[in-house]
Amino acid sequence: INMVDRQVGSGTFVTYREMSDHLQIAEMTSPLELIDVRIAIEPQMAELAVANATLVDIEKMRRALEKAEQTTHDPEAFTLADSEFHLALAECTRNRLMVWLYQLVNETRGHSQWNTMKGKILTPERIAEYNVQHRELFLSISSRNLNRAVDCITRHLERARSDLVGAKKIR
Repeated sequence: INMVDRQVGSGTFVTYREMSDHLQIAEMTSPLELIDVRIAIEPQMAELAVANATLVDIEKMRRALEKAEQTTHDPEAFTLADSEFHLALAECTRNRLMVWLYQLVNETRGHSQWNTMKGKILTPERIAEYNVQHRELFLSISSRNLNRAVDCITRHLERARSDLVGAKKIR
C-alpha cells in the first residue's frame, strides 16, 4: 500500500488512511453520532439556503414538505419524506459538496441502527411536531429570514436529539 506520495517541488505527503468506504461508515455510525453531525452541518445548510436557493429549489422543498405532512401515521413513509425534505434543504445551498454530504447522511439514516429506533421515536404526535418545525423552516427559507431559519433548524435537530436520547433510555 502506498503510504507516501512524493511530488517534485512540493514535498512528501502521507496518503495512506485507514478509511472504510462510505457504506461501512454508514453502517457503523450510531443514531446519536448521526444527529450530532446533522446538528453541526444543517444550520450552515439553512444559512446557505437562505442566501442561494432559487425559486425552483424552494418549490422542490415545498413539494417535499407537503409529502412529509401527509405521512403522520406512517413512520416509514415519513422517514423517506423527511430525508427528501432535508436533502431539498441541502440542494437549496447550491453547493454540490454539501448535497453529496447530505446524501451520505441520508444513506446513514437508512441503516439498521436507526431502523430499530424509528418505531419508538416516530409516533404520530412527534411526526406532526416535526412537520410543524419543517413548515416553519420552509417559510423561513422561502422568505429569506436567515436568523429564523438557523434557529428553526437548530431547535428541530435539538428536539430530534432529545427524542433520540429519550428513546435509547427506554430500550
